Amino acid sequence: MVLVLVLTGVFAAPESAEAQRFRRYGTRVRLGDGLPDRPGGFTFCRLAFVEVRREPGGSSWDTDFPQAERNLTTRLSQLTPTPVSGWEHGEPGFAIVRATDPELFECPFLFASHVGVTGFDGEEARALREYFDKGGFLWVDDFWGNAAWNQWAKQMAMVFPDRQIVDLPIEHPLFEIVYDVQRLPQIPSIQHWRRTGGGTSERGFESRQPHIRAILDDDGRIMVLITHNTDIADGWEREGEDPQFFYQFSPDAYAVGVNVVVWMMTH
Repeated sequence: MVLVLVLTGVFAAPESAEAQRFRRYGTRVRLGDGLPDRPGGFTFCRLAFVEVRREPGGSSWDTDFPQAERNLTTRLSQLTPTPVSGWEHGEPGFAIVRATDPELFECPFLFASHVGVTGFDGEEARALREYFDKGGFLWVDDFWGNAAWNQWAKQMAMVFPDRQIVDLPIEHPLFEIVYDVQRLPQIPSIQHWRRTGGGTSERGFESRQPHIRAILDDDGRIMVLITHNTDIADGWEREGEDPQFFYQFSPDAYAVGVNVVVWMMTH
């Protein structure tokens, strides 16, 4: 028996970097798994992408993953009548897709973090445009400052050479569909908040003002929602880590998140 165990260790393939990444996250949901095997409700699809530049204090497409989606889907099912899909192994309904995956077109809701490092190729840009033209929706969050904004705007110009990014006024009915959101909160990462003694602007003066912007279709439907100079998802991800952080940021984060999801599902 000892020999068998030793030989198994010798001949077993080493664990891939991707497998190590997901094991670190403590989730069984991985890139390439497809969509939840218990459908029938809201599914949180996260967009995976190639990173082509670096930003301080960030990761890549997996920023805030997977706890942000776990918590938002759970709270959505608690705070609204919205059913949520799920996985047989117990995870709530979230998945990871690439722009070129066929499952993309089964994801009415798509979310991306840290998009200031994104670099789409031509195939990805074409797939995303087709996705949006067929009714798809993308929310991008948690990117800060001018360099990150310029990088993301360049990617959107590839996808939408014929459309502009516009400011979404706080008077838009999205902000009152469930909760009355009177301002876009600036939510920092919990690490920045702790390190700066409560600071909220991760790029100092340059990112002092949070923005919510959008790309609209000809009928005014929101195809891409953009929350810049804020990290709404950290208010979901970190809700259980620090009571002060929770009370200061998480209620506002959930108000925005629930409103966005309900608006997307009904419009």
